[in-house]
Amino acid sequence: MRLVVTGANGFVGAHVLRALAPLHDVLAIDCLRYGPWRFTKEEMTQFRSAVTDLRDKSGIESLIKGFDPDAIIHLAAIHFIPECEELPDEAISINVQGTANLLVACPPKCRFVHASTAAVYAPSDSAHHEYESRIGPMDVYGFTKLHAENFVCYFTAQKSLQSVIVRLFNVIGPGETNPHVLPEIVKQLKTGLRTLSLGNVHPKRDYIYVQDVAAGFIAAATTPITGSTEQQPIVVNLGSGKSYSVNELVEMLSRIIGENVSICVDSNRVRKVDRPHLLADNERMKDLFSWAPKYQIEEALKSIWNRPDFYKKVTEAIP
Repeated sequence: MRLVVTGANGFVGAHVLRALAPLHDVLAIDCLRYGPWRFTKEEMTQFRSAVTDLRDKSGIESLIKGFDPDAIIHLAAIHFIPECEELPDEAISINVQGTANLLVACPPKCRFVHASTAAVYAPSDSAHHEYESRIGPMDVYGFTKLHAENFVCYFTAQKSLQSVIVRLFNVIGPGETNPHVLPEIVKQLKTGLRTLSLGNVHPKRDYIYVQDVAAGFIAAATTPITGSTEQQPIVVNLGSGKSYSVNELVEMLSRIIGENVSICVDSNRVRKVDRPHLLADNERMKDLFSWAPKYQIEEALKSIWNRPDFYKKVTEAIP
């Protein structure tokens, strides 16, 4: 297959690209917002690459037309919520306009896999279901992703695309490019602190290991879909189906490193807007794409502790 991966140098994108490149003809697109290509020279020979901003409409159209993909995995976005709140114009232009430009360039009948987010859902104490849970974003990031979903719906019908909207939950693992809570926890632990300075510690999140996420996006892009999907996208949740609080993550890491770890809540780190619970109903993802998470939370945390690449600046290839 010929596949395009946008945001290919990002957290999830790098894992997707490494899995796809040996097996398919892949065009990796990234604007390198967070650092240079982080692949070895040998890895770079396994795929085509282009440094392009999705907001460059003519540049994107030229790339997509020249490559003529069978499927596009669209991962490029600003997704760190504090960055979106600080730079809403950037978040809107990249997450919404960039997605629209890519959809305009997308050839008819192409599979378009769009990375959306659980942040489009309204807060709920129960697991979020794709077609039953209420929609209600709480922040700039969630609103940009919801608007992007609307464009995916529109162009799916207009261009007879085979589209999949993947609502992604909290991804953890090596290669993180943003200072989310787990990278911050590990960073403080690795510097020797055993009393951590953190913000919101009680909200529960569905944490899913990045390898499981990469496998999910690849399945959504390459698995044959029965029945017509040319009028509206398939919508699926990509999460582990289990949720944990920051307190629980710290307790597990404490057991992993064999030392007592405590938390001091720093009022400067507390988010004013934060949903109390986020949990995926992932049954549709399992049924439609024969996917299931392989990593338990304890395995993921052990792997991250042993290989905490994410808290370093991305300035060189990750081996």
